[in-house]
Parts: sequence; structure tokens; C-alpha cells
Amino acid sequence: MDGNAQARCGWCGTEQIYVDYHDHEWGVPEYDSRALWEKLMLDGFQAGLSWITILKKRDNFRAAFEGFRPEIIAHWGEDDIKRLLANPGIVRHRGKIAGTIASARAYLRIDQRVGFSTFIWQFQDGKVQHNQWQSLSQVPAQTPVSQAMSKALKQEGFTFCGPTIVYAFMQATGMVNDHLVTCPCHARLATSGT
Repeated sequence: MDGNAQARCGWCGTEQIYVDYHDHEWGVPEYDSRALWEKLMLDGFQAGLSWITILKKRDNFRAAFEGFRPEIIAHWGEDDIKRLLANPGIVRHRGKIAGTIASARAYLRIDQRVGFSTFIWQFQDGKVQHNQWQSLSQVPAQTPVSQAMSKALKQEGFTFCGPTIVYAFMQATGMVNDHLVTCPCHARLATSGT
């Protein structure tokens, strides 16, 4: 990213893994169904933790969850939950692991019916919302759209997808451009045709 570190959104700090995530992933629109599902699952694992904790374990998560392929995970059961609970490279939380399995099954139902990406992006009418936040204090923790998406996901069988988690997911997947206007990423994403 062009510009100095002070111009970046203040939440990303200075650790290189976080800076790289901020500069190249966060807020970039994602339309691939499987990738969207992976990001939603990782945001669910973040509940009660910091994102950098998940980011540092992301490769371990991907290995443990077979590349976050829902068609595989949907067939997992108690033995798989026990295996994952013994894996020190991931967040070992029974509810979140079981929830990922249940969410894989819900994903497959949605994907077969309408396509998961279509289902997710319908809440934004398929368009990125470019916000104009001047400071981090202006950025909401949830919105009416994240509340509606959360409710719809829960009705489909997803877990760990409250409106705050869903809004973080919307930010991460570029459904909303919540880079501060002072951050060079904001302008780059706003003019990228998304």
C-alpha cells in the first residue's frame, strides 16, 4: 500500500501479518461462495477473541478443516470434533467446532438452492457500500443489514453468526468498504469498480 503506516486504519497495528491482511485482504470484495463461507466460519471462531489470534492460526485452521471445504465437513461427526479439540493449532471450542459442521450442512443447502454467494450478497443488492468514516469511533459494530443477514443465517442453521460477527464478516469480505477515508485502501477500493 502506498502511504505511511499512520495513514492506515488504526485497528491493524504494526505486526506484518496484520498490515498485510489490512492492505491486501480486508475490505476486498469476495464473491467466491467457499471463500465467503471460510471467512464467516473464521469470524465465528473469533467470537470473544482478537482477530490477530485467528489470523495467526489461519493456516492451522485451513489444514484442520480440510481447506474449509463444506462438502467434506458436512459429513463430520463426534470423532472429528474430538480430533479437532485435541489440535493445539486452532481455537479448541466444542461449540464453535460443532457449529462449523452444522454450518457446512446449511451452506450446502443454500448453495444448492441459490448459491451461497448470491444468498450473502443479496443483503447488499449485490453492491459494495462505500462508507465515509473519518474515525474508528464512527464505525458501527452492527447495522440493520447485518442484523437481517444474521437472522437469515440462523434460520438456515448457522451458529456463531450474531449481527456483530456478521458485520465484521461484511467488512472483511468487502460488502462494505469500512477503511477510513484517510486510509489509502479506501480510495483504491472505491475506484476499483466494485
